[in-house]
Amino acid sequence: MNLTLFDLDGTLLPTDSDHAFGEFLVRIGWADAGEFKRRNDEFYAQYLDGGLDIEAYVQFCTSPWRERDPAEIAAAQARFVDEYARPSLHPQALALVRGHLDAGDLVAVVTATNDFVTRPIATLFGVDTLIATELDRDDSGRATGAIRGVPSFRDGKITRVRQWLAESGRSLADFGRSTFYSDSTNDLPLLELVSHPVATNPGPGLRTIAEQRGWPILELF
Repeated sequence: MNLTLFDLDGTLLPTDSDHAFGEFLVRIGWADAGEFKRRNDEFYAQYLDGGLDIEAYVQFCTSPWRERDPAEIAAAQARFVDEYARPSLHPQALALVRGHLDAGDLVAVVTATNDFVTRPIATLFGVDTLIATELDRDDSGRATGAIRGVPSFRDGKITRVRQWLAESGRSLADFGRSTFYSDSTNDLPLLELVSHPVATNPGPGLRTIAEQRGWPILELF
C-alpha cells in the first residue's frame, strides 16, 4: 500500500478556506467588516510569510461564532459549504484524489485549517481521514477558542501524521511510496520527510525550492 497526503488550501482548493470563512462571516453579518476583516487579512499575510501565530489566529477566527446557538452554527457551516466549498472544487483536483483512492492508497487530507471548516470539504473530496488543527471544546461541545493537541501546522503536521499512523500500528517506513502534495513552504517539513514530495500550484518560494531539488511541480488550477 502507498500513502498519499494532501494539503488542502492552495493545493486542492484554489484559495484558502480559513481566510474565506472569515470573509463569509463578515458577509453574513457575524463579524465586523472593518476591524475583523483587517485582522483576518493580517493573519493570512502572516501565514503566507511563514510567521503565523496559529494559537492567536484560532482564538480570533472562532470568536464570531463559538458562542452562538449550535443550530445557527451548523446552518452557517452548511451554507459556507454550499456557497464556497462546492463552487471551489476543480475537476482536476477531484480526479487527482479519486485516482489515489481508486489505486488503494491510504489517503488523508493534512491541513493547518481547523476541523470545523475543513471536515465537510474533505468529505466533498471523498476523503475519510482529515488531519486538521482540532478545536478544543468544552463539556457541552462548544469551541473554547483554544487548540486541542498539536496543531497541524508546519512541524506539527509530521507529529500528527505519525500519531495517526501509530494508531493503526503503522509508520512511514511501512509504505513503499509516500507522497505529499502541497503548495506552501509552510509544509517543507512534511515535504522533506516523504519519499515523493509534489509541489502543487506552488507559491514562488516553494517553486524555487522544487526546481532546485528536482521535485515534480503540478499545476491543477
